Amino acid sequence: MTEMSNPKSKIAVLGAGVIGLSTAVRIIQTLPGVSVTIIADKFSVETTSDGAAGICLPSAIGVPDQILRQWCKDSYDHYYSLAHSHQADEAGVFIISGYDLFDTKPEKLPVRCQIHPYRKCTEKEMQRYHGQYEYGLFVTTTLVQGRRYLPWLLNRFKSCGGRVEARTVASIEELTDHYDIVVNCAGLANIHLLGDKKLFPVRGQTIRVEAPWVKHFYHTNTHSYIIPTIDNVVLGTVDQTHNWNTDINKSDSDEIWQKCTAFLPSIQNAKVLWEWAGLRPVRKPLRLEREDMAFGNKMLTVIHNYGHGANGMALSWGTAVAATHLVEKALVDQRFQKTSKL
Repeated sequence: MTEMSNPKSKIAVLGAGVIGLSTAVRIIQTLPGVSVTIIADKFSVETTSDGAAGICLPSAIGVPDQILRQWCKDSYDHYYSLAHSHQADEAGVFIISGYDLFDTKPEKLPVRCQIHPYRKCTEKEMQRYHGQYEYGLFVTTTLVQGRRYLPWLLNRFKSCGGRVEARTVASIEELTDHYDIVVNCAGLANIHLLGDKKLFPVRGQTIRVEAPWVKHFYHTNTHSYIIPTIDNVVLGTVDQTHNWNTDINKSDSDEIWQKCTAFLPSIQNAKVLWEWAGLRPVRKPLRLEREDMAFGNKMLTVIHNYGHGANGMALSWGTAVAATHLVEKALVDQRFQKTSKL
């Protein structure tokens, strides 16, 4: 692939959440001849990705099954390989098994079941949930701890020669004279950057507790989950559409605590470490496509990659691979255009 890259081509990646960092790393690793710069006004603990539970049980409304399956596979292969490497602890990635529960039996199994090893839960296992959940799967997948993984990605990007600019981009137009391609991973910022009316926030809130005896995850389709990570256990969540408030809401905390402790009484006396609230950037479907944008008499190729919602961690590497393919194709097109003018 490297021969298709123009050494003088400059690429900007907007956003330093898990989508932006993954895409930047994938581009700079795959197309080492290009210059890649991450531009963002929020990093690490300031991003939604930092607070994500990190369980990889992906879905994506409006995305064709074949495409979603490829994204799931690319992400799973990446995380599975990392979880078995010497970098697993630093990156915060590990293999985990647990229960994926549904209040009604789904008409068809999620696409992720074509990738992740699973079995149907037994009647005895389902009896534990007192009829609250009708159907369940015992799944083996990966978990990605954002507070470790994001710094790991950023360090990897820098070690490959990537540049970082900590600043706010007021409009994509301001980048036209400075970059050949812009990869837009700016999440909710696209409400004002692009006026994207399909994009909206969904507020989530979690509680982190100290409960090292919890070894399996419990994930439901009713927005409740208990997920052990390397350093703590995550209890969640709420799912509040168009709510921009990132303050901790006590009534939400009480609701999460009541639901999770009723589900798993062993955590009733667990020590609370901290709480978190954040905004998931949701778009149905998520946007992953090329757009050649005109600003007066100037053109700028933009690769959009945003709107993953609660599936950012789970799909980030798969969509980064797909976005990199679009960047590669755009570089080929630009080289052809330059050559044809000679």
